[in-house]
Amino acid sequence: MHTPLDQVWAKVAAQKTLLPSMYGKIDFDAIPERFTYDIEESFLQLNPRMRLARPTPEQIERMRAYTLLGDVVADAYAALIPRYGSRSLVEMLKRACEKGLDAVPDAPEELGAFLRDMEHKPPWIDMDLIREGARLERNGAANAAPWGIRGAFLATFLNKYAALPMALTGTLTHETAARRVNETATFFTVTTLPGALERWGEGFKAAAMVRLMHSMVRYNILCRSDRWDASIYGIPIPQVDQMPAGLLSIFFLALQARLSGRRAFNRGERALVEFNRYRCYLLGLPEDLLADTPEGILEIMTARNATLRDGFDDATCGALIRATMDAYLPPDRSLSYRMLDQIERRFSRVLFVQLFLSGNRATAAGMGIEVHPLDLLVFAVLWPLIQGRMMIYRAAMDLPLLREPLDKHLVRKIRRLLQRYGHAEFVTDAASYRPVGGATSRLAPSPVSS
Repeated sequence: MHTPLDQVWAKVAAQKTLLPSMYGKIDFDAIPERFTYDIEESFLQLNPRMRLARPTPEQIERMRAYTLLGDVVADAYAALIPRYGSRSLVEMLKRACEKGLDAVPDAPEELGAFLRDMEHKPPWIDMDLIREGARLERNGAANAAPWGIRGAFLATFLNKYAALPMALTGTLTHETAARRVNETATFFTVTTLPGALERWGEGFKAAAMVRLMHSMVRYNILCRSDRWDASIYGIPIPQVDQMPAGLLSIFFLALQARLSGRRAFNRGERALVEFNRYRCYLLGLPEDLLADTPEGILEIMTARNATLRDGFDDATCGALIRATMDAYLPPDRSLSYRMLDQIERRFSRVLFVQLFLSGNRATAAGMGIEVHPLDLLVFAVLWPLIQGRMMIYRAAMDLPLLREPLDKHLVRKIRRLLQRYGHAEFVTDAASYRPVGGATSRLAPSPVSS
């Protein structure tokens, strides 16, 4: 059941009253340039697979509202930066996640509200199903994600309206880009571990840290930067911009179901959907954006992309893409890791072009991503190997005698991957924020929409 639109708009407007330091200057009645009602142009730019569902007028209005909504409880905690400092807020949140709110001396009320919001479980949450979804997700986390995380990360930079916050935080450098990719990989991987999304689990804490990081970015951009034009960009990292990364895997599940003529998920797919929905819920996404049917998922994702005005700027989008593509992700430069980096980089390049640019290599070249024959060869060899390995694991884990030992094997493999990704800080430092050329200028048309 959707929240009535007037209640959503009331929540949007309340940001100005509740957090005047952050939102006092935002005109929530104005439509930022990033949002478009002219969905025909954006809709036709979408990847053909995104056209299976057409947004309704009600969905378009809902997208407009959520384009202007941040994260009320996490934003309120982040707004305490002048009083406590960023590092203290991070440490208090870590301690509260690990040991409880009572373990934080003189904990601010905003921290308590933040934790209570994450601890609240709506009626639709089925933890048994979510645990099963996490078990099934471990197959992909161990066998596919290490090869695809860079390509998926690149997809978040295809539209300047959505990509600008990342550029402002200094992610245009190769070193910072590598850290962000590895942190993203860490978050999505650690949440698949047994019990990770339980109240005292590693994934719960990671979700809290990511959520606070997003709110700190909003605070620093809105309160400490003069490079943000709300009339063009709206608010930084609105709820709708967290959907593509959080719902990407179940979007492909929904697409697969729809293409096969099914309008409902099977039991295993349902578990994966509920796992991903709950993970997004912990990150602060409203229930309105967490559809649970193939058609609903396709519709909500299409509505977001169709109402995001087409716009690509090489100084921001292109620079982010190239920095991420050039970033060295392994923990050291041993021979084995250098070889792994070359293979993964070539695979990710083709994966990105195939999944997010409809295979258009000319468009990719315009972004500075040249696909070479050797890249295609690596992809042609590695893709069926990855798919085949996942199919073998999937089939074997359906056998009662093999399920538990194979799951333990995947957990050990995931733990090793987490060591490779390195320790994730999930913090943002305002001192590293940088001006971005043309950040408040009009945008050139883009060959694609994200």
